[in-house]
Amino acid sequence: MVTGVPRLVVAAPASGSGKTTVATGLMAALAARGLRVAPFKVGPDYIDPGYHTLAAGRPGRNLDPWLTGEDQVTPLFLHGSAGCDIAVVEGVMGLFDGRGEGDFASTAHVARLLGAPVLLVVDAGKQSRSVAALVHGFATFDPRVRVAGVVLNRLGSARHEELCRAALEETGVPVLGAVRRDDAVMTPSRHLGLVPAAERLPAAVSAVDRLGALVADSCDLDGLVRLAATASPLTGQPWDPSDGREPGERRVVAVAGGAAFTFGYAEHVEMLAAAGAEVAVFDPVREESLPEGASALVVGGGFPEMYAAELSANERLRAEVAAFPGSVAAECAGLLYLCEELDGRPMCGRVPGVGRMTDRLTLGYRDAVAVRDTLLTRQGERLRGHEFHRTVITGGGQPVFRWRDGADGAGDARLTASYLHLHWAGAPQLARRLLAYAEPSSRSPSIAR
Repeated sequence: MVTGVPRLVVAAPASGSGKTTVATGLMAALAARGLRVAPFKVGPDYIDPGYHTLAAGRPGRNLDPWLTGEDQVTPLFLHGSAGCDIAVVEGVMGLFDGRGEGDFASTAHVARLLGAPVLLVVDAGKQSRSVAALVHGFATFDPRVRVAGVVLNRLGSARHEELCRAALEETGVPVLGAVRRDDAVMTPSRHLGLVPAAERLPAAVSAVDRLGALVADSCDLDGLVRLAATASPLTGQPWDPSDGREPGERRVVAVAGGAAFTFGYAEHVEMLAAAGAEVAVFDPVREESLPEGASALVVGGGFPEMYAAELSANERLRAEVAAFPGSVAAECAGLLYLCEELDGRPMCGRVPGVGRMTDRLTLGYRDAVAVRDTLLTRQGERLRGHEFHRTVITGGGQPVFRWRDGADGAGDARLTASYLHLHWAGAPQLARRLLAYAEPSSRSPSIAR
């Protein structure tokens, strides 16, 4: 059995309070001290983990009870934190905000599963004594969640900090950080949130360094390390990317990357590698051909709408993807890249439909049912996913998935393309099915169960 590393969860009363600033800065500050930091993010978010990766020097990972099942949260945590000195888990939305009416898949839910103390980041910008009432409410709302420290964010002056600290003394929750208002550490945003780190790498590295310096100067790092050490012991075994299976014959899996395709879970690549695959990352914006010997293609999420002109201009690669005979798994951005057009520009034409940007955000968890067999799906199978986009596709074919108020996707025996983001650690059969068709001896488009 493994007991787990020291850990803490960085949460907030609401989105926009500054938890990404504090969590990312804390990761960078602790790493600068020489600690091996394991970075995590609650929920399906892909963008924050990109900054966590820069801060910690290790892959940012997600902990999402909805996508993987709550029984996988601890094993995934143990896997991602192996060999580390401390783990920092950034929360999502407000501390108790989960799926639906309850707190399932919330930051509080994950904190309970991990037995981790919570560091509450409070935006004190327009209040003083009232922060005490706020913190008292969050600290007492659910006795199973231990709010064990506060970071005051966006303080305006020394006097402002003094008033807030004095008020919080009455709550018994210690102040472990006081961050002044600093517009210089703001990260640029656009229609789906922060601009991914991979799209602005030199600037992102500088931004993370500034966040690390800010947190080191503003927070009690020693106190935060001591707080992390009070986490409850964990029992269980680390998640195994091999799913207990022996690796099969070597084959090359091409995975889209670069600036246009930045969304992906670290565990997917690990599962493919554990199954014997050689993962070859390529950039559809810059490279004119798929990696040599590729027998499977994975095109994940990202921002193809920002690079539609460059993707369209790469005609040689588009033609190769359209005619690719191996297995193809595509999500969201990948679906848009495989369709006929995106905002009037030709794409690969591998699946029917025309994509375009809209002003409407589609966001939320989906309890989807597969309505037909495709490469990854089997009719009647239930899969949990997440949508996050501002595009629509018109003129598509028969859907692959249906849920309570929607339908989505396209596919056949060697293709599954959908807006749904899936976490393969919660459905390991997906990786097996992708590779089953990619086997050199399995070129005919039969369905692998």
